[in-house]
Amino acid sequence: MLYSLSKERFLFVGLAAAIAAYATEHNVLEMGRLPMLMAAFALVVAIILVSTRIAHHAEILASKVGDPYGTMILTLSAVLVEVVVLAIMMQGESSPTLVRDTIYAAVMLDINGILGLAALLGGIRHGEQPYNDDSGKTYGVMILTAMGISMVVPEFVPRESWHLYSAFTIGAMIALYGVFLRMQVGPHSYFFSYAYPRAERKEGLPSKAPDESEPTTFSIVVILIGVVLIGALAEVMSVLLGAGLKGSGAPPALMAVIVAAISAAPEILTALRAALANRMQSVVNIAMGASLSTVILTVPVMEAIALYTGQPFVMAMSPTQTVMVAITLIAAAINLNDGETNAIEGMTHFILFATFIMLTAIGL
Repeated sequence: MLYSLSKERFLFVGLAAAIAAYATEHNVLEMGRLPMLMAAFALVVAIILVSTRIAHHAEILASKVGDPYGTMILTLSAVLVEVVVLAIMMQGESSPTLVRDTIYAAVMLDINGILGLAALLGGIRHGEQPYNDDSGKTYGVMILTAMGISMVVPEFVPRESWHLYSAFTIGAMIALYGVFLRMQVGPHSYFFSYAYPRAERKEGLPSKAPDESEPTTFSIVVILIGVVLIGALAEVMSVLLGAGLKGSGAPPALMAVIVAAISAAPEILTALRAALANRMQSVVNIAMGASLSTVILTVPVMEAIALYTGQPFVMAMSPTQTVMVAITLIAAAINLNDGETNAIEGMTHFILFATFIMLTAIGL
């Protein structure tokens, strides 16, 4: 047990950061913009460190149960972190578009950033990398439907009817995810797995494989403790970051990108390891599964909060965001249609990711 605890130093770092943050929050707020932003950045780093331990133990659980359950655990753990951070940040004086911008940023990071970079590097190393094309098609149409219902149609919903449409959106997301989950772990579970040749199964990276000797209970407890720590860190981080960015001229969507990056950081490392080990099925499941989970799970939780508080969020995407999502999903539909990825396909998505960064930097 002591040995297991010794490996959780990032959790202790997060705990120390949380104690220090709560003890010095008021003093830092009086020091000016630069100290506030530096402290907020330090808390973001602490949140990412804690989230890597959550992702690590999610990987341990995932390796024990195998796909598609394993990938589901990985993506759900990332979405849980994102929802916790979002819920904490929405309690303060935040932008009414924070939820929308965060979901949009997460989709750009997952599909164009993670999938694009992984396919690019994996393609350079291995050439064409095989996977089950049924998974890409299924994820793609689910993401398109979920984003269309929750982030495009609201543009045309009258303000006086937002309560009704929010309730409908919650029901629609739950129904979509319920059927998807049943199919993913039941009749269509083979959509999300790929039978690699025996020779290729030996090409993994055993030195970086999760330690399956860790007790399942210990992993679950670490995940729960990590989520609580992230919530505590996020509360102070949101206050300091909001105060530090106020009047600074920073891009309006910067906070949303930070939230999305926090949840995506551990997934990037997992996906890159899988791509370099020629396991593109895991990359597709992580990148596309994380995008789907972000939309289909974050939307109902945040809409429920909006209904409870009586304060609606702006969920309809801007024209620029709608165009970027459309291009991304069309490119993904074409690239993930033949059961193999390559460096060219990876580069197309990575360029779309670079475009997203540029548009965010200029305030679009």
